[in-house]
Amino acid sequence: MVSNPVHGLPFLPGTSFKDSTKTAFHRSQTLGYRNGYAIVRRPTVGIGGDRLQFNQLSQAELDELASKAPVLTYGQPKQAPPADFIPAHVAFDKKVLKFDAYFQEDVPMSTEEQYRIRQVNIYYYLEDDSMSVIEPVVENSGILQGKLIKRQRLAKNDRGDHYHWKDLNRGINITIYGKTFRVVDCDQFTQVFLESQGIELNPPEKMALDPYTELRKQPLRKYVTPSDFDQLKQFLTFDKQVLRFYAIWDDTDSMYGECRTYIIHYYLMDDTVEIREVHERNDGRDPFPLLMNRQRMPKVLVENAKNFPQCVLEISDQEVLEWYTAKDFIVGKSLTILGRTFFIYDCDPFTRRYYKEKFGITDLPRIDVSKREPPPVKQELPPYNGFGLVEDSAQNCFALIPKAPKKDVIKMLVNDNKVLRYLAVLESPIPEDKDRRFVFSYFLATDMISIFEPPVRNSGIIGGKYLGRTKVVKPYSTVDNPVYYGPSDFFIGAVIEVFGHRFIILDTDEYVLKYMESNAAQYSPEALASIQNHVRKREAPAPEAERISLCTQAGMQCQ
Repeated sequence: MVSNPVHGLPFLPGTSFKDSTKTAFHRSQTLGYRNGYAIVRRPTVGIGGDRLQFNQLSQAELDELASKAPVLTYGQPKQAPPADFIPAHVAFDKKVLKFDAYFQEDVPMSTEEQYRIRQVNIYYYLEDDSMSVIEPVVENSGILQGKLIKRQRLAKNDRGDHYHWKDLNRGINITIYGKTFRVVDCDQFTQVFLESQGIELNPPEKMALDPYTELRKQPLRKYVTPSDFDQLKQFLTFDKQVLRFYAIWDDTDSMYGECRTYIIHYYLMDDTVEIREVHERNDGRDPFPLLMNRQRMPKVLVENAKNFPQCVLEISDQEVLEWYTAKDFIVGKSLTILGRTFFIYDCDPFTRRYYKEKFGITDLPRIDVSKREPPPVKQELPPYNGFGLVEDSAQNCFALIPKAPKKDVIKMLVNDNKVLRYLAVLESPIPEDKDRRFVFSYFLATDMISIFEPPVRNSGIIGGKYLGRTKVVKPYSTVDNPVYYGPSDFFIGAVIEVFGHRFIILDTDEYVLKYMESNAAQYSPEALASIQNHVRKREAPAPEAERISLCTQAGMQCQ
């Protein structure tokens, strides 16, 4: 359903039909803004948002019709559309006219100058016809310079008229806020712009100079200087001239001392010395910039000043025979300042140039003071103290929390529960020790030895464990590189020295004989021959009484 009457029906009440669902009855907006400009648009929809039924030309067709030249067949010709409007702030954006000018200022409270010439630059901004006056900043002029008149539209007369670029030219006077400025010249862009607008420029004029400033530029009059050095002349001559030296203070000889880097500044204007500390990142020191404040440093004091307490002595020229000067600071030499000996190893290019012109010293090479790493210290184990094994004691030197030395796991698994037993006698000059017998147990898994003495009744000697499991070092072996007893050292007739006691091997068990036969390569020919002789003697028949006596002496049970 539509809100318009149906075609063919009279526009009478009851013959028009309305859409009951329509709620919007506003007119469409035909005024909009694009890039800050108001633009009129043709409406495309009617009241309520209904599409208007008409042929609307596109923008391209409108431009083509606007630029198309009419063919004069009849009637009056139509005028061409006006050119596109470009506002002034777009056409003259960042276009500024610059004029060089000056004004004269009276100086009433001075005996050396009556007036002062101040040079300024006048800027004219074409986009909004505003002007500004800026005076270039001159170092140490003593005058507040910079922007004299901020950017604004300046009044030309009492009627409220403002200055326009048509009013500006070279060789004219303009008055701004009671000050008369003489325009003498302009830049190239200003000249081209004014000439393109049909303005005839006057010839340029020379910039007026300040008489007092020109007087100061003249060379000083030569005169005979007094005997004492003129400190004012020194201040003016050597102002802002500083000699810079790079030095180190080596304090490594003292406890917790170190080698630190400093920068020494020598001010030529008043012969003062300043020492700055060079801080590095994460050096752990407080960031104090100065080790010694700027001051004159005495080099040689008078004799009387030594008796006076220097902690309260105010140093003056009467107490000092000689002060530190620039000739005392030489690259490659040391000097003592406030009890610290500084070694100068380098300086900056200005200092080198000064020493070449002043003292004729041309050779000031940089000295390498980089830290040289000390030679690596050979790590040696301390001497063995005799407690425990050498491997266990060495672990205390390898780690803060010692760990157990690594063991040969394969050897322990292969030789697990394999023990070689030997019967030995103690070699001793004491008659009571001749009848004592000992059983040596050699554990193949750990290469340890234990000694057991069988108890004998009414012998007066308590038997039992003589030596617990431990590794026994061979005699004549070094403490740092000990050599332990092995299976090849045990054979019949061998002498075993255990911690100063000498034992002689007398007999072995059957397992030792089988082990030696299966591992004959580990044993010497002497050891194998002793075993063969022992087997022959054992196989030979022996008297019963003699066999019982040997068993009794060995503490074994005879069967």
